[in-house]
Amino acid sequence: MANWIIETEALSKTYQGDFWKKEMPSLDSLNLQVEAGEVYAFIGPNGAGKTTTIKLLTRLLHPTKGKIKILGQDNLSPSSLRRVGYMPEQPSFYGYLTGREFLRFIGRIFGLKKSEREKRISKLLKQVGLGGKDNLLVRKYSRGMMQRLGLAQALINDPDLLILDEPMASLDPIGRKEFRDLILDLKNRGKSIFFSSHILNDAEMVADRVGILHNGKQIRVGKLDELIQSQEQEIELTFSITEDKLPQLDMKAWDPVFHNNKVLIRLKKKEDVPILLSKISKIGGDVISIIPQRKSLESLFMEEVRR
Repeated sequence: MANWIIETEALSKTYQGDFWKKEMPSLDSLNLQVEAGEVYAFIGPNGAGKTTTIKLLTRLLHPTKGKIKILGQDNLSPSSLRRVGYMPEQPSFYGYLTGREFLRFIGRIFGLKKSEREKRISKLLKQVGLGGKDNLLVRKYSRGMMQRLGLAQALINDPDLLILDEPMASLDPIGRKEFRDLILDLKNRGKSIFFSSHILNDAEMVADRVGILHNGKQIRVGKLDELIQSQEQEIELTFSITEDKLPQLDMKAWDPVFHNNKVLIRLKKKEDVPILLSKISKIGGDVISIIPQRKSLESLFMEEVRR
C-alpha cells in the first residue's frame, strides 16, 4: 500500500454566489494522492481550481464536502500541519521588517529556540539566494526576492511536506533554474513537494508525477514519463534529393516540407520509416537524419484540455 502524504476523497468546493447568481463550483470531487518523497506537479489553466485546492489542504478554506488527510492525519487535527511548509501564490509580508526579522517572527511561531532559529535563518537566506540582503526592509524587495523569502519561511520549520502555490511565477530564468535545483535538492533530502504551476517546462523538469486540473476536475494523473510516453511519438526524417527526382517520390500522405533540395517529413508511425527509406534509396536520395521526437508535458496538457 502506498504511503500517501496527501490524500483527498471527493473533495469539493462551491462558492456562494450573490443574491441573484447561482452557486459557483470551483472544485468537483477531487481524489488526490501524493506519495511520500515525490515531487507532484498540479497543473492547469487559470481558474482551474489549483489555488482553491491548496487553500483547502492548508485549512485557509473549508470544503463544501469531502475529506482531506495530511501526513496520515485528518487536516482538521491541530497537529496535522506542524510538519508542513506553505508558500502562497503571491507572498506579501509586513514591509517594515527586514528579511531576517520576518524569519525570526515565523521561527518563534514554530517555537524554535533562539540559537537554532538564528542558525537556520542564516542557512535559509543563503539557500534561497538572499544572502547579504537579510537586513534589507521587506518593502524594498522585488517580486522575485519576495518569492524567495516566501520559500524561506515555508522551510523554517524543516517540514516533511512542502505545499507551494505557483512558486516560480515571479522569477527570472536564472531564479527559476535555482528554484528547480532547490526543489530537487529538497527531494533528495527526503522532502515531499506538492506544487501548482502553469509554467509547464519547469514542472516537466522536476516532477515525478503530474495531475492535470481543468474546470475543477482532475482529468489526467500519472507518472510524468508514462504520461508522455503514452502519447503518439513522431519521427522526424530529413533527406536530400535533387529537384528533378522529387516527382518520383509519392509523399503526399506524409505532408513533406521542401527547402534547398532538402526534405523534412514527420512520421507518426514507426512502420513508415523502412518504407520511406526504401523509396529514398531507390531514387538516389541521401538520408541526413532520423530523430525520434519526444512529446512534451505542454503537448500532453494541450491535448487533454482540448478534449
